[in-house]
Amino acid sequence: MVVPSRALRRDCPVTVYLPARFRRTASYPLLIVHDGGDYLQYAAAKTVLDNLIHRLDVAEIVAAFVYPGDRLAEYANSAAHARYLTAELLPRLEAEFPLVGRASGRSLMGCSFGAVASLATAYRYPDVYGSLLVQSGSFVFTDIGTNHGGGPPFEPVVRFMNRYRAAPRRVADKMFVSCGVYEPLIIPNRSMIPVFESAGMTVRYVEARDGHSWENWRDRLRDGLSWLFPGPQKFFYE
Repeated sequence: MVVPSRALRRDCPVTVYLPARFRRTASYPLLIVHDGGDYLQYAAAKTVLDNLIHRLDVAEIVAAFVYPGDRLAEYANSAAHARYLTAELLPRLEAEFPLVGRASGRSLMGCSFGAVASLATAYRYPDVYGSLLVQSGSFVFTDIGTNHGGGPPFEPVVRFMNRYRAAPRRVADKMFVSCGVYEPLIIPNRSMIPVFESAGMTVRYVEARDGHSWENWRDRLRDGLSWLFPGPQKFFYE
């Protein structure tokens, strides 16, 4: 589908994932995925969702895979991007699909700059999204040092993260955070866990012996999705 966006001043393509047993009479949680094309191509997100739902590890969900224009601008604490997701895309999805339609059934997901976009969107609309799944977030800040080392694209991210760390806000009920121990971002991610918890959010944090890669993010999807959207109880009979 294509969503015309006044906020972003462009037509925004969206790939919608529906579970295999999708039916119009049910109500589904919604997962909005940043860098949607990359998650589909490099993290095999459709196959991962199919398998996790089939195995009853994850509940049946609808996922909307969104595609950035100027990624470094739209995902770096952009008010326009947050407005597009919340005021344009979300109403369109809820009008076309049988979704839960409340915060507890809405989640934002992203990796790297997409993780920043997820956090920043929920920060601007704190009563809309009930959970976040953020992987290897570019949560760069300078309140413990002046040189963030990320270059000009990181400047709006640093300003946002410094402000958030100075006054943490509850932006969702639950957050799943993952990061690879071989990433330069491991220290910022570790440092943000107590900050998120201090804001009153329930946080699950997972580290892996991995780097800043799609394999890392793919392999953590089961941990995150099964916690945020647990599947029905499985019974085994001997």
